[in-house]
Amino acid sequence: MTVHRFINPKSMHSTRGYSHIVETTSPSRTIYLAGQLGRTADGKFAGAPDDFRAQAVQCFENIKTALAEVGATFADVVKLTTYFIDIAHMPAYLEVRNTYVNTASPPASTAIQISRLAHEGGLLEIEAVAVVPL
Repeated sequence: MTVHRFINPKSMHSTRGYSHIVETTSPSRTIYLAGQLGRTADGKFAGAPDDFRAQAVQCFENIKTALAEVGATFADVVKLTTYFIDIAHMPAYLEVRNTYVNTASPPASTAIQISRLAHEGGLLEIEAVAVVPL
């Protein structure tokens, strides 16, 4: 059985919804997901133009679909990296993210603001790493 330990050492600053360290032990598979945009199966961005929340929900739904394809769930996600066009969307992002991840033991996370994504109209992109028991 794979065991994940989500650790926030008292000697490090407190976190805002992520774990400083995620340690995984036992035989397992590591799954790396490519960055997911808020695009639907037909390739269009979810919601109206500039609808951050709709794109964020679609990003997480795409990650959920990709995880299911390899027999994984959000409980197996140990790391998220999120690229924002505007970091001011962080509160909305966290509201959406917290409906998908275990907020008591959240994955290690990185948030980065960039000037643009590879696909025009994208407001965020999320990469995920999951560790799944063999």
